Amino acid sequence: MTAITDSTAWKKLVEHHQSIQASHMRDFFAQNPQRFDELHLKFNDIIVDYSKNKITNETLKLLIDLVNEANLTQWREKLFTGEKINFTENRAALHTALRNQSNKPVLVDGVDIMPAIKKVRAQITNFSNAVRSGKWQGFTGKKIKTIVNIGIGGSDLGPAMVCQALKAFGHPELTPIFVSNVDGADIAQALQQCDPETTLFIVASKTFTTQETMTNAATAREWLLTHFGNDKAAIRAHFVAVSTNKRAVSEFGIDVENMFEFWDWVGGRYSLWSAIGLAIAVYLGMDHYEALLSGAHEMDQHFLDAPLEKNIPVLLAMIGIWYINFFEYNTLAILPYDQGLSLLPSYLQQADMESNGKFIGRDDEHVSVHTGPIVWGESGTNGQHAFYQLIHQGTDIIPTDFIMPIKSQYRPNSDADKHHKVLISNFIAQTRALMMGKTEDEVRRELFPTEEDYGELEHLVKHKSFQGNRPSNSIIFEELNPKTLGSLLAIYEHKIFVQGVIWNINSFDQWGVEYGKQIANLVLPELNVNRDTTAFDSSTNNLINNFKKNR
Repeated sequence: MTAITDSTAWKKLVEHHQSIQASHMRDFFAQNPQRFDELHLKFNDIIVDYSKNKITNETLKLLIDLVNEANLTQWREKLFTGEKINFTENRAALHTALRNQSNKPVLVDGVDIMPAIKKVRAQITNFSNAVRSGKWQGFTGKKIKTIVNIGIGGSDLGPAMVCQALKAFGHPELTPIFVSNVDGADIAQALQQCDPETTLFIVASKTFTTQETMTNAATAREWLLTHFGNDKAAIRAHFVAVSTNKRAVSEFGIDVENMFEFWDWVGGRYSLWSAIGLAIAVYLGMDHYEALLSGAHEMDQHFLDAPLEKNIPVLLAMIGIWYINFFEYNTLAILPYDQGLSLLPSYLQQADMESNGKFIGRDDEHVSVHTGPIVWGESGTNGQHAFYQLIHQGTDIIPTDFIMPIKSQYRPNSDADKHHKVLISNFIAQTRALMMGKTEDEVRRELFPTEEDYGELEHLVKHKSFQGNRPSNSIIFEELNPKTLGSLLAIYEHKIFVQGVIWNINSFDQWGVEYGKQIANLVLPELNVNRDTTAFDSSTNNLINNFKKNR
């Protein structure tokens, strides 16, 4: 298989990079007052401004040529039609089918999976309606007031992020809590907020054997049974499961009628669109959950149908490739200027780094280029008072995605509008400051009102200057609502997929995650024996032995 680095487009991009790398975006804007008009895309109420990047029309043309040489359209077809592109696990990757609203069949091994998806969706609808209306009651006949979702990875991050982002749409009498860390503090602090008689636990584990999830679930069950005098009938009123393992669910004490199924072609980091989104449906209501799915489906159609040069996920992906593989900018900062999106950086960290953090390609050979950016971030304006210093003046260039709604979810009075205008001003200012920078002459004009002052503060000039020319994308939308959030998440899912295609890697397995679990299963028994451990390397042995001696 020919390496992508041997393609004509890649070689031309190498040459183009050499010709453009010394250019400054400030000059691009000065030379072309219509730069924004040419370098932004609109989808529904989402505007993606990619004009503040080190790109020209020639750059974009060559990047699209690279997309074509990587056969993206064929891989995209395989993704949506259920081919087993996750070849190391012999699975399809059909999260798009979970939000499919086209009434078109989607086949896996020749079987249309849409009827099964709709069946589970109807089950979720009935259950969420029952909890929200008070029809579903706890063991003593009280309404549910608290929903505790116990999961980890995608079974936690997706639902937690969505419920936090769309809190303004949540049921006013329901409180969602998310428990993921096997650290006992996580479940203990959650249970301190709960009343056993009004709490519903959702245990989310495909196999119902996930160590962290089942350890936390067992603690929650013990807590509940202690309150109800060890009457195991209480479990059926206060626990439901999202799983595929009926036997394990039943042995736990959960009625299998209250088990919500999902399938092995649903990757964990894409699972909020499946029954893993049960907490979302209960908290937000099924109408809002359906709107979330609808927004994602509409973006799926855009990804499928829009010309590559006008395709939002494709362009964002290729701009990322441009920086990672040609400029060697290997990080990406996600900077949402909306407190509701405070968990989005963590969510996208998993989505991206678990997908594309690979060094072996689909051809079973070591990849020849850097794959997978280091993704991190924080909500604005908090980040401005933390790490923005490094983004503005650090020696590493960090591409950034700024994300913001034009309207706040919270508009009870004029003060809310005042807050939001301050937020917007900071959002816009940061992208301009990163692009423009500040020259030493501009600093001097600020420091020295008259020529007589020259020299006195000259030592500050270099410290207060900024190179600028630091790239960013701005993603704005009218307001953060379920449909827009669905589209936003789908943008990033498809962006990650496109980059995986370019790098020739399988974006849908996660053997690095599995390997750590394997080692943990070897270590755990050693913690329970009253002798020094000698089974591992000297560091591991001594860490285990010191733990046993001092616990």
